[in-house]
Amino acid sequence: MKHPLDACSAWRKSSYSGGGDGNNCVEIAATPSHTAVRDSKAPTRATLTFRAPAFAPFLQALKSAPLR
Repeated sequence: MKHPLDACSAWRKSSYSGGGDGNNCVEIAATPSHTAVRDSKAPTRATLTFRAPAFAPFLQALKSAPLR
């Protein structure tokens, strides 16, 4: 069974879409209780879903991680 956010029409593309055609990014969709993240190049594949209170720490961890 898919998560309700999988069918969400409010997906937003990241502002850090990369150069060129802007396809190297992720999309997010949010409800009051959850935030979902998916690959913009493969929107029908798996979705990473966070409870709302966990999403901000996830983003902070990404920002503080060293680039590889």
